Amino acid sequence: MDSLTRGITKHKKLVIAVFLIAMVLSAVLILGVSVNYDLTDYLPEDSESTIALELMYDEFGSGVPNTRVMVQNLTLTEAAEMKDRIAEAPGVSGVMWLDDVEDLSTPVELMDEATVRQYWRDGSAMYDVTIDEGRESEAVAAIYEITGPDGAISGNAANTASMQNLVVSEVVNILLLMVPLTILILLVTTTSWISPILFLLAIGVAVIINMGTNVVFGEISFVTQSVSPIMQMAVSLDYAIFLLNSFGRHREEVHDSTEAMRLAIRESFSSIAASAATTLFGFMALMFMRFGIGADLGLNLVKGIVLSYISVMVFFPALSLACVKLLDKTAHKPLVHPGKRLGKFFVTIRIPALILVLLAVVPCYLAQTRADFLYGNGEPDPRTDYGRDTVLINDTFGVSNNLVVLVPRGDPGAEAQLAEELADIEHVTSVLSYAGTVGAVPEGFLDESIVSQFYSDNYARIILYTDTAEEGDEAFAVVEAVRADVQKYYGESLVCGQSANLYDMRDVVTADSTLVNWIAIGFIFLTLLVTFRSVTLPFILLFVIEAAIWINLSVPYFMDMPLVYIGYLVINTVQLGATIDYAILMTNGYIANRRLMPKREAVTGTLSTNFESVLTSGLILTTAGLCLGFVSSLEVVAELGILLARGTILSMLMVVLALPALLMLFDPLTARLTWKAGFLKTPHTEKEAKTQ
Repeated sequence: MDSLTRGITKHKKLVIAVFLIAMVLSAVLILGVSVNYDLTDYLPEDSESTIALELMYDEFGSGVPNTRVMVQNLTLTEAAEMKDRIAEAPGVSGVMWLDDVEDLSTPVELMDEATVRQYWRDGSAMYDVTIDEGRESEAVAAIYEITGPDGAISGNAANTASMQNLVVSEVVNILLLMVPLTILILLVTTTSWISPILFLLAIGVAVIINMGTNVVFGEISFVTQSVSPIMQMAVSLDYAIFLLNSFGRHREEVHDSTEAMRLAIRESFSSIAASAATTLFGFMALMFMRFGIGADLGLNLVKGIVLSYISVMVFFPALSLACVKLLDKTAHKPLVHPGKRLGKFFVTIRIPALILVLLAVVPCYLAQTRADFLYGNGEPDPRTDYGRDTVLINDTFGVSNNLVVLVPRGDPGAEAQLAEELADIEHVTSVLSYAGTVGAVPEGFLDESIVSQFYSDNYARIILYTDTAEEGDEAFAVVEAVRADVQKYYGESLVCGQSANLYDMRDVVTADSTLVNWIAIGFIFLTLLVTFRSVTLPFILLFVIEAAIWINLSVPYFMDMPLVYIGYLVINTVQLGATIDYAILMTNGYIANRRLMPKREAVTGTLSTNFESVLTSGLILTTAGLCLGFVSSLEVVAELGILLARGTILSMLMVVLALPALLMLFDPLTARLTWKAGFLKTPHTEKEAKTQ
């Protein structure tokens, strides 16, 4: 440790140069990190919809139709020509329209009414387009150029294209809003006008290095791209604040700034490491999910916390020493200092606060398990072109959702019977299959492009249209019914499409939830056990934060609003890992004070001393959540931000209201079950010991 501190302080200019060079190189590497916008790509490889989709690519050379393109003010002839033009757009691997299943020389009135309404209504044509994965943005832009102002585009690929165009700009906008607000919070709660800039620079370097080193993964998810930089900055700013506060205290003891910084690094090394460890273990739990988005986000956040810790312990001391004269010149008295009155107030109301928490915990725990969940990206934002087009298409043609069934080729009778049964399923509006739709015409008399829509060398393809949304009880009931009918005829089921993907996603992430939560709790429990060497304190601290999580996640249920399940799953670990530090800080202060004074005075002193630190950290994390919630147009990201902001506020309230009451209530038990507790014995505690 002495060698490390001497090296950092002696070669501070070299340290600063190395980190800045690493930051610049990482900023360049960010351009080489691709972003995946499709959540279904993170399903396990053994899920049925994934197997079916891969088989479809192998057999038919394209996936499920993933885009709805509507063009208004056309004649039937113009609509057929428009189909050919769309099919030639870059990134488009398939287009289905009315002429694939009906002879356009036949009067529309004599065609199957359900089929016609699927593709043609009052001069508007609807095309089912398949866009290749990874080329969504290019294809959608080309289709808009072809269709002109009369065109509207919706569907999963269009949503992906919209996200590709928005995510990077939204991250920048979030940071442009968050950084000034964070500086304002730090200016109010710190004692130097320049220190907030140093904090942000130290963590900002770590954030950019983290984003650049993602190049080793090849690609990251859009959730990670949107959330990780904001989360890393908000969670790890505390480390720099702790170190600079320690530096300030030691400068009052020794006149040499370099020696003061060495003492500060030694003092803060283990305490900041303990704080980082709880956050790191919370994020690490995400990596145990079978749903790949957990590993993607969890690994990125874990790497970010490690890099932030290194930056704070190495780069930040060198930077602070280089700017020590500037820190002195810009010093000011704290603008906010709660004092002892606030600590006394929290202690006074501790009993009614604890009773209120205990009354709320059970119903909130039950409510958060019964919320309605969304498993995809949520509803489109009406502020975007994609959101407006989706509304227009649904108003004109109604809500429509595709499912594709693959069955072995060779039994036209079974195929036709299956198609008939599938058509009878509730919410299925149309079924297209070779045997059921055009089977009366011998293959030799049909254009190969039409036959290839339904037959490969080994498989037949049946396309279903439903009037449900992509997810929900009705959509999932259709998936179950379709799979059951297919299994009845063929003994196995190969069904793909967005609803099938989300159905499998629901099963995977629901199974992940319990595992991830228990892993996070187990990791953090062990960390607390080692940190405090106490049997009671880990249970108290975990209860305080878990209660805040249950209350947070129960709000959507009581407001009768669906909750994006990704947000539900992630916030369980993120809120626990990020805000348990507040409880640790308070408990450390309580133990130190309790060795010198009775429990009431110990709690009062702890609240008075540490409330400002909890408030500063909590406000920064809350600000990060609110920026995500109000700026992002992606519902999964925005909802995660709101959950984070609300959860942070609830965790702060639990730490200052319920934790003091629990520490005092269990004080005698903690004194006995904590190794070398050394609590001050008062006449009251001695009397308790004798009676027991």
